[in-house]
This record gives sequence, C-alpha cells and structure tokens, in this order.
Amino acid sequence: MDELNDAKSAPRRRDVILGVGAGLGAAACGGGSGGGPAVHTGGKRLRWQLASSFPSSLDAMFGSARILCEEVEAMSGGRFKITPYQAGELVPGTEVFDAVAKGAVPMGQTASYYYTGKAAVLAFETCVPFGFTARQQSAWLDEGGGSELFAPIFADFNLVALAAGNTGAQMGGWFRRRVDSLADLNGLKMRIPGLGGKVMDQLGVSVRTLAGGEIYQALERGNIDATEWVGPYDDMKLGFHEVCANYYFPGWWEPGPHLAFYVNQARWEELGSEYQAMLRAASRRAAMVMQTRYDALNPAALVELKKTGIDVRPFSQELMRGARDASQQLLSDEASGDGTYAKVLESWRSFRDASNDWFGTAEYEYQRFTFGS
Repeated sequence: MDELNDAKSAPRRRDVILGVGAGLGAAACGGGSGGGPAVHTGGKRLRWQLASSFPSSLDAMFGSARILCEEVEAMSGGRFKITPYQAGELVPGTEVFDAVAKGAVPMGQTASYYYTGKAAVLAFETCVPFGFTARQQSAWLDEGGGSELFAPIFADFNLVALAAGNTGAQMGGWFRRRVDSLADLNGLKMRIPGLGGKVMDQLGVSVRTLAGGEIYQALERGNIDATEWVGPYDDMKLGFHEVCANYYFPGWWEPGPHLAFYVNQARWEELGSEYQAMLRAASRRAAMVMQTRYDALNPAALVELKKTGIDVRPFSQELMRGARDASQQLLSDEASGDGTYAKVLESWRSFRDASNDWFGTAEYEYQRFTFGS
C-alpha cells in the first residue's frame, strides 16, 4: 500500500484517483488509552472533523471512517457528529499525523508506518515484513500488551490511537516478467515503499517511490518492472492487469497491516467517559467491518482478474527465505541503537513465537488440508 495521486488515462482508473490530492492508498490498530477524569458529557453537542489518509474511492478503507462516524452519531442520538474527509480535502494524506497532533483537526484515519520518520518503532503498530497476520496483530495489540507499549509513544505526540481496520494479507504485486529466484530480483526496478522497500534494496532491487497516479503509466512505459499495491479488489481498479502478466503472492512485507484512528490527546480528554466509550466501540465496529469487507470482496475480484489471463503465482521458497533473513536483520539492526524500538521488538518477537506455535497447530493443519483440496 502507499500513495495515491492524480488520475491516469482509463476512466475507471481516473475515478479511483480523482479528488485524492496528495493522499495515500495504502495498505493498524492501536487500542488507545486516554487520560482525563471519568466524567459524563451532560448531553453536550459536538461537531468534529476526521481527516483521512485515503481517498473515498478506496471504499473499504475509507469506509471504515464512514462507519465510525455513523456509529458515533447513532449511539449519541445525534449529539456527537463526526464528518469524514478524504485525503486532500482537509490536509494531504501524508500530514494526518501532524494535523491531529497539533490539534488542527481533532481526529484522523491513517497508518502509523507512514510516520516512521518521527519514530521508527511506529512500523510495528501497522505491520513489519514477515510479521503478524491480521488476527495476530489484533491479538498482540489488544490482548498481548502491544497497545500498552504504544500508548506512551503516541502520548509523546499528543495522540490517542484506536483500531481502524485491516486489509488482511496483501498480494506481492505485479511483475512484467517472472521472478523465480533471488537472482531474478537483481536490477529489477520496483515501486515498493517502507520497510519492504528497504529489504528489496538489500536483495538487489532498484527501489522506486511513486505516487499511485504515476504507477500505471510507469509500468506501461517500462520505467518500472514491478509494483506492489494491496489486493485483488483495490488492484483491479487501477488496471495493473492490463500491463503486467504476473501477479505474485504473498505480500510478505504487509501480512496484516492495521490502520489507526488518531485522536488529539487534549480533545480526547475533553470528551468525558461517555463519548470516549462511544469512540472505542465505534472504532472496533469499523475495524471489524473493514476486514470482513475485504474478505468478502477480494475473492470475486481475484476470479475476475484470473479471467483476464494473468498468471497468479507464489514467490519461490528461495526468495521468501532470503527476504525473511534480510528482514530479521533489518529489525535487529534498528533495535541496536534505539531502546524503545528494542523493547517493542522484544515483546513482538515473544508474542510471535508463541502465536506462530499455536496458529501452526490446529489452524495451519486445517487450512493446509482444506485450502489445498
């Protein structure tokens, strides 16, 4: 996942991107904690704005913000109304963190790994390469101590974080030619952001960063050889199947990316316990619906993509092992000079080991037998 910008040639692709400005179309959960006394609202009326990092055309992602707003309005009997705005309407998608932290808007929807320049550890609140699936990420954050670790980190930026949803495991992206081994990656020009891009760089890939509106044309002209995005439902809108014949999986750099709702700390504390509870409940509802929508929409989209004649194939075991080794080294290197990062990484690895052992038992065996039939 990453940035969306302006339109491309085909009408359908243009519809996806129009109105987005500098927004993102990416592939994060934070069980925010909040300060402030347990007070009641006394029926006060509130009108808030919510700035999203995503365009409304990514209806499953932006839809999460819409659901939260609808739920809060319903629960409050119309007393607390939040209006969602897509990327670029209030602030550019990349500036949601700062806008909420500074109080320019009371609330935002984004992905924490966009802001690793502020604190590298924020990547874990969304996802890291070869990290957790959607269920594991939620379990670590909500029940495994993850949110407790992130609460003071967000508080340092005047933020409270709440769950906003997950795409589930993403696809590995679109390639103009086959990549069957690590050697095939050498010199490949690929648009891939974030930690995944850093790993690919170590594997010999020439990493490019392009806004969403530039990707199709770059592929068509041969300026890049490959790109990652999200999954079948969102990818098909951008028409990548028209210029790339190879669709790889899995997106090992984003196995379960969670989005977050940020709330300005001061505005959160002013809410009182009643409205805080409403926001928590609404965020959980929104997060659940986003995941289930992707799970419902991606199967049909994949069927349609396969009808176009593309080759849907997994990355080779050699490539996966090489990428995993490089990823683990990257995380260890980052932790060596950052105490907070090291603390979160220790919690993450401990939970990962136990969770993988559990999911690798009944869950894995059932899926191996059923999905392979």
